[in-house]
Order: sequence, then C-alpha cells, then structure tokens
Amino acid sequence: MEIYIKPKKKAEIVGRDIVILSDVAEVYASGDLKGQAEGVRLLSAKKPGNYVISVLEVVAAISAALPGHAVVNLGEMDTAVIVKKKAQKTYKWWTFIKIAVVCMVLFAGSATAIMAFHSEAQLGTVFKKYYEMFFGQEVEKPYIITIPYSIGLALGIMGFFNHFGGKKFTKEPTPIEVEMEKYETDSDDAVIQSLTRQKESEK
Repeated sequence: MEIYIKPKKKAEIVGRDIVILSDVAEVYASGDLKGQAEGVRLLSAKKPGNYVISVLEVVAAISAALPGHAVVNLGEMDTAVIVKKKAQKTYKWWTFIKIAVVCMVLFAGSATAIMAFHSEAQLGTVFKKYYEMFFGQEVEKPYIITIPYSIGLALGIMGFFNHFGGKKFTKEPTPIEVEMEKYETDSDDAVIQSLTRQKESEK
C-alpha cells in the first residue's frame, strides 16, 4: 500500500524534543495506516536548535516502522526543523515601536527619493513650461498642475502597492507580500543549505 507525504520547507516544534512525521509533512494513506504513518518518529533533538531532515531520512524512517509500504514524496526534499523549549513572548508595545520606526524610515526614504528625482529632473521648471504653453502666461507656482500631480502620485503609489490602511483594493497579493514571500523562501533555502553542510561535515 502506498503512503503519500508532502513535506514542508520549515517546521517549528515547541515544548518537546521528539519530531514525528505529522510535524513536518502532510500524510495521506488508507485507513489506520495514515495515523500510524503520522506517528513515525523522525528525530530526537538533544537540545533546542535548528535541524534539517532529508526526505530520504523520512522514507527510511517510514520504511523501518511500516515495512512493505511504498512511500511517495509530493513535497520538499529537505525540511528545516526549529526546536524550541517554549513559545517566545511577544510584547505589543515593542511590536508597535518596531512598526513605527520602519514606517518612519520608509516615509523619509521615499520622500527623499521622490524629491531627489524631481529636483534632478527639474520638474518644477517643466510644470511652469506646461502652464505657459496651455494658459499663455508665466507663473512661479502653477498649482493647477502641481496639485493634481501630487494627488495622482499618491493614488498611483496606492494603486501600485494595492493597499491603503488595513484594506486591499483587490484580492491579488501586494508587491510587498510577493517580496516578503520571496525573502522567506530564500531565507529558508539558505538555512537548509547551511544545516545540510553542517550535517555533512559532522559525518
């Protein structure tokens, strides 16, 4: 009988040192075999830390505990396992401070970048020329152009990031969510590669 497994890229274990199959993978099998497979022990962590479990180790553990069954992998080839003694406390005030600092840095950086671009492109002069072309007179501050431009710039930024306040305009992921997903994937891959090299050097 076949046992289908879909290992995760990363798993977190809190409060215990025994890692079983259900911690790191989704399992499908017929009848009672599913429960037996989910309880297969994969790792006994001697201390809290980061570990890596190869799909070959998973297959070997299942084959040893449940001989005579074929194992089919439908997921990741390696899983990073983070073993912790207890869940870390999160403080709302500290989270608020970090968010506020990040927002301030992003706001200042974005404003500086926009102003530097406008200054280098001499956008003020361009707007004056536009006003003179369309209205036939020269003014120092063409508000009829600069105000709509400023509003359009803000709307364009909100439209690009698909987000304003706590709401999204569409169901599609925002560019920040896409970049964060890429960063998390790259970070997990780097951790797995580092743990794999460390594991091979200890052999």
